[in-house]
Amino acid sequence: MPKPKKHVLVCVQGRPPGHPRGSCQARGCNDVFQAFSNEFQQRNLWANFLLTNTGCLGPCHLGPTVIVYPEGVMYTGVKPEDVGVIIDEHLMFDQPVERLLAPPDVWS
Repeated sequence: MPKPKKHVLVCVQGRPPGHPRGSCQARGCNDVFQAFSNEFQQRNLWANFLLTNTGCLGPCHLGPTVIVYPEGVMYTGVKPEDVGVIIDEHLMFDQPVERLLAPPDVWS
């Protein structure tokens, strides 16, 4: 397997309704992961990129959350319709999607 250019991590963490941290699952992360999976399949991206569903990535109240490595760029509030833009701009041309970037304090 060749080394991937980028690795996309999509939080699919679920918690019970009313949990104080919330969860990406309650905010539609499964649809986001499925949209990435569909796009990877349709565009034949598996040869150059990895896609992984994960547990909690941290900012549950801002989810669905996606991180792209090796840059460590975090996106929050991602919707299925944002997936194509992330692929077109970030994965293909190394340009993070500014409007989806997590607030800077998410890393503190």
